[in-house]
Amino acid sequence: MGRGSTSHEGTRPRVPRSRRPGRAGDGSGPAGSGPAEDGSGPPAPDTRDGSGPPAPDTRDGGDDSGDGSGGAERRPRSRARSVLRWSALVLSFVILGAACAGYLYYRHLNGNIKKDELSLGERRAAKPTPNAAGQTPLNILVIGSDSRNTAENLRLGGHEESVGAEPLADVQMLVHLSADRSDISVVSMPRDTMVEFPKCVDPDDGQEYPASTGLRMTNLSLGRGGPGCTVATWEHLTDIHIDHFVQLDFAGVVSMADAIGGVPVCVKDNVHSRTSGGQGSGLKLAKGTHEVKGEQALQWLRTRYGFEDGTDLARTHAQHMYMNSMVRELRENATLTSPNKLRRLAETATGALTVDPELGSVAELYGLMRELQKVPTGRITMTTMPTEPWSQNRNRVVPKEGDAARLFAMVRGDLPLDGKSSQREAAEPDAATSGPPAVPAEDIPVLVRNGTGTDTAATVPQRATDVVASLREKGFTQAAVDPQYMPRETTAVLYPGADLEDDAQVVAEAVGLPSDSVQRSTDVSGVTLVVGADWRSGALPPTAVREGDTAPSSSRPLGGDDTDACMDIQEGFTW
Repeated sequence: MGRGSTSHEGTRPRVPRSRRPGRAGDGSGPAGSGPAEDGSGPPAPDTRDGSGPPAPDTRDGGDDSGDGSGGAERRPRSRARSVLRWSALVLSFVILGAACAGYLYYRHLNGNIKKDELSLGERRAAKPTPNAAGQTPLNILVIGSDSRNTAENLRLGGHEESVGAEPLADVQMLVHLSADRSDISVVSMPRDTMVEFPKCVDPDDGQEYPASTGLRMTNLSLGRGGPGCTVATWEHLTDIHIDHFVQLDFAGVVSMADAIGGVPVCVKDNVHSRTSGGQGSGLKLAKGTHEVKGEQALQWLRTRYGFEDGTDLARTHAQHMYMNSMVRELRENATLTSPNKLRRLAETATGALTVDPELGSVAELYGLMRELQKVPTGRITMTTMPTEPWSQNRNRVVPKEGDAARLFAMVRGDLPLDGKSSQREAAEPDAATSGPPAVPAEDIPVLVRNGTGTDTAATVPQRATDVVASLREKGFTQAAVDPQYMPRETTAVLYPGADLEDDAQVVAEAVGLPSDSVQRSTDVSGVTLVVGADWRSGALPPTAVREGDTAPSSSRPLGGDDTDACMDIQEGFTW
C-alpha cells in the first residue's frame, strides 16, 4: 500500500522507501570524531627572537664546564628557568588539547541529534500572551515512536512484516512549563483516541495528506509526513501552541533507562503480561517495588494486558508513574555526578532523539533542561486526556465532552493543574500600558444566538434564553436573544468592527471564555455571543477556568512527588 493510501486503524501501510526516524544532524562532525592524528597542532615555539633559554653569562670569567664557584651557582637557576618554560609549554599543549577534544566531542553530540520540521499543518495555534512580567509558557510534545525500521528496534518489539511500515505515535505527552517556571503540567493522549487530522505536507517529498473527513486513530498521525503532523494534530484538537517536540523510539527508551541506572516502579500483585494467544509485553514482576531498566523498562511502558482494566488508559497511567519516578531519579540519584555516567547519558540522549530545528543542539537541549529543573517535583502534575467510548467502536475512545475541553483550557490559560497558586509573584502591570478601564457591563448591548446543534447532536432548546438570564445576573442588563441560528462547534463572542472589540472582550471575560474566542465577523451587527456545541448546559462554558481550579478527576491527576503510586493488576494476569 502506498504512503498516501488510507489505512484502517492500527494497520501499517507499506512505503516504497524506508522512513527515516528523523533528519540527519547538522553535519558539524561525524560520530566518533576525535583529535587529528596527522601530527597537526600548534607549531613549536619560534625562538629566533631570543625568547628561548638564555646562553650562559660568562662575564665573570666562568664557563659552562668551569669549576669556579660563579658557574656552579648559576647552573641551578638556568635549569629552573628552563624547566618552568617547558612545563608551561607542556601545560599549554594539554589545555589546548583538552579544549580541542571538548569541542570535537560537543560537535559529535550535536551530530547525534536528528531533526525534523516542527509543524506540517497549514494553521498554527496562537502563541500565548505574556504574563505581567513578560514571561511566556513552554509547550513540548513528547512522542514515543514504535518504529521497527532498525535492527535494534525490531529486536525489541514487532515482527519482520513491520519493517518498512510507517511508524506509529504510540506515546503522546504534552509537557507544559508554566510562564513563571513554578509548575509543570503533563497531558497524555491515549493512542486509541479518535481525532480529526488536519492537512499535512511531507517536507521530504512534498506529498500532501488531506484533512480527514472523519475520525482517525491518533497514533497514525506520525505516518502523515513525520512528527510535524502529530504536532499539527494536537494543535488542531487543543488550540494549544506547541513550541517544540521531542521524539524517541524503542531503542531510545531502553538506552535511557540503562544510562540512568534503573527506574523504580511498583505493582500491587505478581503480574505477567501475556495472554493465552501470546499477546502482551512479556513483563513479569513480583509484587512490590522494582528498579526496571533496559528491555524491562520498555516492557513496563508498553504493558496493556495485565494493568488495571487492560485498556490503553491503564498503560498511560503506568507511563505516568514511570515518568514521575524517572524525574525523581534524575534529580536525586547522586551517582549521576559520575563523569562516565554523565557521558553515557549524554551519548544516549542525543543519539535517541529527534527534535525540531530550534531544539537541535546540545546547548538548546541543555537550556531546556535547566528550565525544567526549576520546578520542584511536587509541582509536577501528570494527567490523561479525559475520554469516553466512541459510539462507532467501543474499543476506541474520543475526548470526553466538557472535561477534555476544560483540561485544555487550563493549559492554555497557564493554570496549574493541582490548583495551587504560583510560587512566584508576577510583576504588577505598568499603569501607563495597562489600557483604558473596561466598559461597564450595563452599557454593553449583547445578543445571544443558539448554535448548539451539529450534524451529530440536536439543538438544545431555549439555550440562548438561559444564557441571557445568566448574563443579566452578571450585570449585562441589555442582553437579549437573537433568533438567528448560527451553528458552531465552539462558543465565540463575535463583533463587527474594531470599535466594539473591547466590549466583546468584556463579555468573554465575564463568562470565562479565553481571549482567542473573541473574533471579528461580518455576520453580526453588534456584540454577539454564539453559544456553541461545546456549551450545551450550565451557567458557564466548560472552558471557563479560574485560578485555583483543579484538573477534572476524569483526567486521573498524579503528583510528581507521589512515591506511593502502585499499579493495580488485572484479574487473570497474576502468577
